[in-house]
Amino acid sequence: MDKEKPMVIVIDDEETMRDSCGLILKKDGFRTETAENGSEGIQKVIQFKPDIVLIDLKMPGISGFDVLDQIADIDPDIIAIVITGYATVDSAVEAMRKGAYDFLPKPFTPEELRIIIKRGLERRKLKMETEKLRLEKKLIEESFITMVSHQLRSPIVTVIQFFEVILGGIIKEEEKKTAMLSRAKSKLEGLLNLINEWLDIARMNAGNIIDQGKPFSLANLLKKTIDFYKPLAQKNNISLKLDKASVDKMVFGDEETLEHVFTNLISNAIKYSGSGASVKTSIREDDKYIITDVSDTGIGIPKEHIPFIFDQFYRVKRSESQKQKGSGLGLSIAKKIVEAHKGKITVSSESEKGSTFTVFLPKVKNAEPVDPK
Repeated sequence: MDKEKPMVIVIDDEETMRDSCGLILKKDGFRTETAENGSEGIQKVIQFKPDIVLIDLKMPGISGFDVLDQIADIDPDIIAIVITGYATVDSAVEAMRKGAYDFLPKPFTPEELRIIIKRGLERRKLKMETEKLRLEKKLIEESFITMVSHQLRSPIVTVIQFFEVILGGIIKEEEKKTAMLSRAKSKLEGLLNLINEWLDIARMNAGNIIDQGKPFSLANLLKKTIDFYKPLAQKNNISLKLDKASVDKMVFGDEETLEHVFTNLISNAIKYSGSGASVKTSIREDDKYIITDVSDTGIGIPKEHIPFIFDQFYRVKRSESQKQKGSGLGLSIAKKIVEAHKGKITVSSESEKGSTFTVFLPKVKNAEPVDPK
């Protein structure tokens, strides 16, 4: 059974009504369940988490009004539509007050059922998008408070303190002044990087990313990114390579933003690997995805931190010797870009043994393999 298809539950004590609605909806591609009374209906709502529930008001035992009350408590985003042969103004007002979206008086035609189901699904989509926007707005507000209170305020305070020491004549030696100014410059550069990353998140729109997309060679993108970071890897005595067994079928997307993803993953792998470590990137595939693994033999991520690694501003607590500069936004941005491409990103890791970040990007149908040279 395709779980991506909308689910409709019909709660009605009339067998013919349940059967006829079920047949019409199944024919139109919906998943359906039926219940002959309110108690059974509530259990099926809990079990199947439907998109829409059709409810008869007058049933033995628990009435349709009671069912409406309980559905609102279970999931307020479920669209409840009342089907009844006893519709009155008073019952309509009461049902709406309890959360019903609309009425469908009995008897009704298959076309009338289809129309009201279609309207109900549009309503559900709007409700869920509104809730998603509300949660995103709340997250942005919370993230902004975090950024202002710590990520922005802390380096600014430090730089001001440096300037006060220098301007106050407390330090006389030019060498010490130069060192302090260098540290101030480093703090300001980090602040600028943070602001740029925050602006990247604010400007990022999934629709805009896909609108700019086109088929391109993932292997070529990775080779270019690896070539850019090879001098840094060599400087730190780290092996950096693209697995020769990798074969790249074309992926569809915005090459610039996906380059940002792999730049972040490869640079992080180098950053958190010590001398003698290795960083390997490889491409494989399954039935649905082109899959890229970025693996390192670095310090790894403690398992308790893995569920939060893609959250905005989240940084793994490290010992003083393992600490690295960063805003805690890079992986969050990478996840947002990959999901905008209808893909996903995962991580597996073990402390002191290394990490593997895996990016899944949908295949381009009928694309020929490209040999990454």
